[in-house]
Amino acid sequence: MSGRLAHARSIWPTLAMAALAAVVGWHVYTSYRSASWTRDAHIRADTLPVSPDVSGLVEKVYASDNQFVKRGDPLFLVDRARFELAFRRAAAAVEEDRAALAQLHRDASRNDALKDLVAAESVEQVHAKVAEAEAHLHAAEVAADTARLDLDRTVVRAPADGYLNDRVVRAGDYVKAGHAPFSMVDAASFHVDGYFEETRLHGVEPGQPVSIEVMGEPALLHGRVVSLAAGIADRERSADGTMLPNINPTFNWVRLAQRIPVRISIDGRPDDLRLIAGRTVTVTVDTRHTPPATAAHS
Repeated sequence: MSGRLAHARSIWPTLAMAALAAVVGWHVYTSYRSASWTRDAHIRADTLPVSPDVSGLVEKVYASDNQFVKRGDPLFLVDRARFELAFRRAAAAVEEDRAALAQLHRDASRNDALKDLVAAESVEQVHAKVAEAEAHLHAAEVAADTARLDLDRTVVRAPADGYLNDRVVRAGDYVKAGHAPFSMVDAASFHVDGYFEETRLHGVEPGQPVSIEVMGEPALLHGRVVSLAAGIADRERSADGTMLPNINPTFNWVRLAQRIPVRISIDGRPDDLRLIAGRTVTVTVDTRHTPPATAAHS
């Protein structure tokens, strides 16, 4: 009898530990299933096209592949010879029209002084020619300004602070106006796009703090939820010419949670960490924090 009692007493601590482990395990499991985090997240940034405003051969290149540049820095130069000639021709036309207008003004002044000796019709004709010459001069000045602008635009400059891609133009390449031969990453636009399973989205609100772990980096970044996507595409539905919904007649018994895009801002970063669009990150949202706007609304 005493042996059985001793055996029972020795089992109770084991059973208690097993029960405690089961409770802790269940808590960890449910927390894992419901926690607002995802490993399906990536660093993103806006890509800006670098396109010239004029066409021509690339004469000089001032920047190199993957270089960081400031807004307004010269990137490359389009051959200026043709545009310099066009500007000189337009400037000469302005001087010619100014000389012609000055002569007409002198003729008009002389006719006005001798109006008693000059026919009224001649006086009116000269004044009409003055008005016409003034219009010609204005058009010539606009053409000269346009030629000057084209000449200035032969220097293609960076549209923002950022990083050039790895395919910068080379001297001798031909570029077309409005066509981007390469692009750059806007350094001020880095953010994170996290794709959360809908089962982990409960409680996520704009303004909540976020922990950001970049794969391969020891430093932990911080950010905030900016916005949640308002809709995603339905893969079971397609459009046709009737503009009526076309629903897939099959149904998958295994229902997978949809992934909802959530945009997250990045609040600063260590100096030794370079943000690269496309890098994989893990994000965790602190849903215990209620943003002021959300609290006021509720």
